[in-house]
Amino acid sequence: MNLYRRLNAYLEAHTDNAGPLRGTASAPRLGMIWLAANLVVTTLLTGTLFVPGVAMGTALAMIVVGTLIGAVVLTLVGNIGTRTGLPTMALTRASFGTRGTYVPVAANVLILMGWSWVQAMLAGVTVNALVEQTTGFSNPVLFSVICEVIVVLLAIFGHEGISKVEPWLAVAMIIVIGTIFYTAFTAFSAADYASIAPAPELGMAPAIVLDIVVATAISWTVLSADINRMARSSRANFLGAGIGYSASTIVSMSLGAIALGYVMLQGDEAPAFDPSILVTAFGAPFAVVVFLSVMATNTMAVYGMVTSAVNARAGSRLKFLPTALVLGGISVVGSTWMALLDQFTSFLVVIGSLFVPVFAVMLVDYYILRRRSYAEDILNASGGRYWYRGGFNAVALVVWALGAAASLAFTYLWPLPVGATLPTFALTFLLYLGLSWSRREHGHPGGQRHLAEAVGSGAANADTADPAPAG
Repeated sequence: MNLYRRLNAYLEAHTDNAGPLRGTASAPRLGMIWLAANLVVTTLLTGTLFVPGVAMGTALAMIVVGTLIGAVVLTLVGNIGTRTGLPTMALTRASFGTRGTYVPVAANVLILMGWSWVQAMLAGVTVNALVEQTTGFSNPVLFSVICEVIVVLLAIFGHEGISKVEPWLAVAMIIVIGTIFYTAFTAFSAADYASIAPAPELGMAPAIVLDIVVATAISWTVLSADINRMARSSRANFLGAGIGYSASTIVSMSLGAIALGYVMLQGDEAPAFDPSILVTAFGAPFAVVVFLSVMATNTMAVYGMVTSAVNARAGSRLKFLPTALVLGGISVVGSTWMALLDQFTSFLVVIGSLFVPVFAVMLVDYYILRRRSYAEDILNASGGRYWYRGGFNAVALVVWALGAAASLAFTYLWPLPVGATLPTFALTFLLYLGLSWSRREHGHPGGQRHLAEAVGSGAANADTADPAPAG
């Protein structure tokens, strides 16, 4: 029991909190962070979903376009974190209310839980493929559970070490990516890949590819302010995160599409979103790097899930260790649900439906209604300008619900030729702007005083123009 108490006390002293943080990272440093974060097998395998559903050229074009669109939202949300010093979920207090923030926080925990399951399964399938090749033993569920147990332990004991090791794993992934590109294009020409006949009967289309790529960016945007609040300026945020995220996503997804095309051109079966086929095609070193990169990213996902939960309410935190044990136990049990891998595109649809409206509301609220300035009240547990009625902004919550419903309708009931993500974003953006225009604040635009400075100086109002605002 004393060991538990000592560990709990240590974690309470060292875990991240939702208070404002003054960033110091330059654009190159932030770019490397995003490069390391997104050079993972989940992004690579997402690219395998597109071929042969659409032509290779179409897939690559949609990957580029969708990534750039998603990067705009990601960096705009990240910039709010840079200018205020707050993580993404803490920022939702301003638009959804001090208590209304529980809705996006709950959605975030569920989504990170799903990501944790997916990554544990991918690590388990990868290990299983390697073990099966050498011993003949096969039990992907067992290996998925083992991987998730390790991840939970790392999230509790070793998340700081993982964050330091992850850039080196990114270097290893770059080497693997270069090797796969070299192997793929020395065996077959670019014309060979372009000649792969599309198979529309698989249910893929250019608009669906675009939606999936943008949804991938949305899934990362839930952490964008968490990461980008470490940037020292808005310039560092837009250049570093924009280039780092876009480069890693375009390269990783394109590689996934080409790697699957390579397997197909060899005449082998090429099931999408299955790392075992790439282990077979490119060998054990690929499996080792995949395993390590997935474990590192999954550790940070579990850690982010726990910190989102414990910091949901301003001024009153749950204990990190018991929360980690409960959520970790759920993640271990969920990692046995291997059928989720077959529903990965549906999982991305859910992410989009839940968070596209959240970010549309956040961008309207900060950049238009609040004129790029949040007050110190956002740090309060109750009262202040973000209390609304009883802690809830009913307009934001209703618009969010309508946006989520519209996203699902545009996907399953009335599919649109441009996909669901962009129409949902536009609808939510305009609806929230129209319903909230009457409370638009007036005053000097862009006067955000960094909240770390406001807290440090005891300022009563962070809306006062700062002679040297962040960015």
